[in-house]
Amino acid sequence: MPANTLKLRLASRALLVAPGVYDMVSLRLANTFGFEALYMTGYGTVASHLGLPDAGLATYTEMVGRVRSMAAQAAAPLIADGDTGYGGLLNVRHTVRGYEEAGASAIQLEDQEFPKKCGHTPGRRVIPTADMVKKIRVAVESRSSPDFLIIARTDARTAHGLDEALRRADAYAQAGADVLFVESPENIEEMRTIGARFDLPLVANMVEKGRTPVLAKADLESLGYRMAIFPIAAMLAAVHAMASVYAHLEATGSSVDVPASLYDFNDLSLLMGFQDVWDFDKTHAE
Repeated sequence: MPANTLKLRLASRALLVAPGVYDMVSLRLANTFGFEALYMTGYGTVASHLGLPDAGLATYTEMVGRVRSMAAQAAAPLIADGDTGYGGLLNVRHTVRGYEEAGASAIQLEDQEFPKKCGHTPGRRVIPTADMVKKIRVAVESRSSPDFLIIARTDARTAHGLDEALRRADAYAQAGADVLFVESPENIEEMRTIGARFDLPLVANMVEKGRTPVLAKADLESLGYRMAIFPIAAMLAAVHAMASVYAHLEATGSSVDVPASLYDFNDLSLLMGFQDVWDFDKTHAE
């Protein structure tokens, strides 16, 4: 995939929809729908890979490994959650270089204190604006290509109010960020204010039952957003279905009449690439 695909796409005012992918099954399935970008969710990736909360517990090494695996099979540009850059300025440089080399098309960096916490959850604290400005500048300097995008996220809204979040986003834009991400606006009016404030592409984080209203595509476009990420919608659906299956198995001892709709086993085998295995076996059968 050309490195500049995501950058060119965001030059359009039409909303770019990026579903959350959290493991290799969700990524391969998302590939089949022709999305123009995919979002490697930190929440979902940490949960699926480590079985832990997205609270600064995953290391750079663990996450860049996930980036590499996903980018290698992604059919669209992969936007990857880089948390706080996993430390200070030297860590940010190392993280940006590592994510770019691993094949991501964009990295999301946030201004939370380390250890960070997942957006839309309580207790998030932010570092001084000047410190995050330095991180953005280092991130921009560290990439090898301007087509690798730096997404600057501020979590200041929840604890410090919208005005502070807007001031921070202004500063991050001046520091060289390519895309701005004002996390957790709490109503449509706040989203409208954000959309009217900036010329750079804006990210809308659509978290079901989170702090921000989940809106239709046309509404997000009218508010000035150019990208909408849906980080955990697929994971919520998958966990709900799995809970139904496990409950039924525990109650009845069988999958007969399981209440969940099951994906066809043969289709899953094809999704995971077994046709190549079967073709190989035929070609090399003794």
